[in-house]
Amino acid sequence: MDSRTIAQRLAALIAASTPEQEALARPVARRLVLDIAGLCFAARGQDYVQATLESIDASGPCTVIGHAQKLGVEGAALVNGTAAHGEDFDDTYEGGPVHAGAVIVPALLAAAERHKLSGSDLLRGIATGVEVTCRLCAVAPMKVHKAGFHPTAIFGVMGAVAGLGAALRLPPEQTVHALGIAGSMASGIIEYLADGSWTKRMHPGWAAQSGYRAIRMAMAGFQGPRTVFEGKHGFFHGFANTSDGDFAAMLEGYGETWLWTSIAFKPYACGTMAHPFIDCAREFRKKGIAAETIARIECETAEGIVHRLWEPLTMKRSPPNGYAAKFSIPYAIAVAILRDNAGLGEYAEAVVKDPELLRLAAKIGYVVDPANPYPKQFTGHLRVTLNTGEVHEHRQNFFKGGVDRPLTDDDLMHKFLANCRYGGLAEAAARNMATSIAGLFDQAELTLSDFPH
Repeated sequence: MDSRTIAQRLAALIAASTPEQEALARPVARRLVLDIAGLCFAARGQDYVQATLESIDASGPCTVIGHAQKLGVEGAALVNGTAAHGEDFDDTYEGGPVHAGAVIVPALLAAAERHKLSGSDLLRGIATGVEVTCRLCAVAPMKVHKAGFHPTAIFGVMGAVAGLGAALRLPPEQTVHALGIAGSMASGIIEYLADGSWTKRMHPGWAAQSGYRAIRMAMAGFQGPRTVFEGKHGFFHGFANTSDGDFAAMLEGYGETWLWTSIAFKPYACGTMAHPFIDCAREFRKKGIAAETIARIECETAEGIVHRLWEPLTMKRSPPNGYAAKFSIPYAIAVAILRDNAGLGEYAEAVVKDPELLRLAAKIGYVVDPANPYPKQFTGHLRVTLNTGEVHEHRQNFFKGGVDRPLTDDDLMHKFLANCRYGGLAEAAARNMATSIAGLFDQAELTLSDFPH
């Protein structure tokens, strides 16, 4: 019987594995960095990014994507992580859901600049950090959300420690202490759902900067509990209200089977579980039936997403602002039927208050399907009843952008260029940045000096 703690076993696996050598590592990591960079540009002028940037005093050597100002590792990681996740348009791991890229890429880019790491070190760190973040989702599925916490924030800080430890090639015992320290730094409640306030946006940035701080403290000799994961007062006890986590599911196959290469890239700028419903709504729209002829829309849905994307139903039908609308399935369906999209523009404040859209959203309700496979599979369903009694039904058992229907390289480049354009960057400059990102992992000493701002 293995007497080592979970953190000790994980740290040993991280030190012994070489995810950067896997065939899919470079192409997936390039797609991930490209997507995150575009999202940072899209959000760079937004008020929540400006507020985050203005809250930091210390300068440093690290790039804040889309800005001339440079910050220390923690500051750059905080701002870039906040910008990357701010419009809820970033990558998703379908087994979570969790948004690993918005934590891991900002943490690793900043640390790589600060510590003069190679592109290969960066690749190793990104692969490890995203992998660990995804694997943590298997320990207690859905329980972190049910306990009132945001899995990206909670798991992200541990993934950041893992990725940073791998990139810096720390001894396993230092990584163990860093994980123990990070357990006391993890945070992120989901009360933003009450009013569409901004705190979810900062969760990945906070996790990224906290992971780096935990690493630096461990490197300096600070000690954290080795039983951070499974302990009586440990990580999952605190954030999932359980002492029965399936740690075997998290560790099994590590170094042999890689989950991180299956991460999904979003085609719509809203909560992931709404995406299949949007696709169903767009299928209905193709019929050319006027929205005013709809009597009601009923959706079969997973119980696990009701408290975040369906309830309170009155508020979800009439979101208080554009950010709250990103976590409303009634709004997502209505905007897809009326505007045939759910991109950045569809969540503008003026659009969210459109009376026609709100009238349609008010007709949308749900029933829980107890057999729904969430979180292993994201599904959508619409049953549209017209004023005449005629019924149209649509189902979709996959998430477009996910493993069953992945975005192509051309799709992702189109999204990247559109995001850069939304953030005010000329296409020529955006394409030059894409070229730079393509060669990122070949650099002997990483620099982002040619990123535009």
